[in-house]
Amino acid sequence: MIRLALGLLLLGMLGLGALAAPWVQAWLGTDPFAPDLMARYGPVSAAHPLGTDELGRDLLLRLLHGARVSLSVGLAVAVGATGLGTAIGLLAAWRGGWVDAVLMRVADGMLALPALPLLVVLAAVDTGRFGLLRGEAASDILRIVLILLIFGWVGTARLARAAALTQLSLDYVAAARVSGASEGRVLLRHVLPNIAGPIGVAAALAVAGAILAESTLSFLGLGIQPPAPSWGNMLSNAQEMVFSAPMQAVWPGLCILLAVAGCTLAADGLRRR
Repeated sequence: MIRLALGLLLLGMLGLGALAAPWVQAWLGTDPFAPDLMARYGPVSAAHPLGTDELGRDLLLRLLHGARVSLSVGLAVAVGATGLGTAIGLLAAWRGGWVDAVLMRVADGMLALPALPLLVVLAAVDTGRFGLLRGEAASDILRIVLILLIFGWVGTARLARAAALTQLSLDYVAAARVSGASEGRVLLRHVLPNIAGPIGVAAALAVAGAILAESTLSFLGLGIQPPAPSWGNMLSNAQEMVFSAPMQAVWPGLCILLAVAGCTLAADGLRRR
């Protein structure tokens, strides 16, 4: 319970900061997207609680707006991957035979692929040339979510299949079928609730993985594009000044660390519970 509570506390703090970004921006009266070259690398002050970055933009506000991006990507990928993976795993366990074989061989093939190089290649595709998902921040987020979903469902599908196979072999499922319950009712009302525990753990870990993947792509310049802030592109912008202005890299790195640690602690707490 302590790990679960600590993980939820960390995620709650980051989530509240992300939600409060517009109000903090109005309170400080600063535009985090507009550069002010006369205020580059400004010190900590009442107007800039964490100082300013290489273009004179408020660092605190960019961290909060970056939290909105990273947490949105993490939650969207986790929800999509968990839903898709659970559906595929249940279908494979229920139908068996060639359906199970085909779905699991596809999953095995996805696991055998080098995920990070393929993510980089897919993220580098200019979707604007096809008239799709042009470069605004919302489109960048949607593009990254779709790319991460291509690989994100595999682990959940395998986990859901294994857990569903165990449940389908138990007596209560046979009793439900004998009593006249339809296959859909057996799966949704009996099997799914009993495999929700491990799936919930996988979903929490999926949030952490998606946040790390988005930060990596943004660090490489293939994720969220400036001037929209992301913890990854903030780290990328800070790498040239890591010795002269180290806090430019420390703060976004710390945010990534806290987000991933919160997800991991929450997942471990769910597993123990």
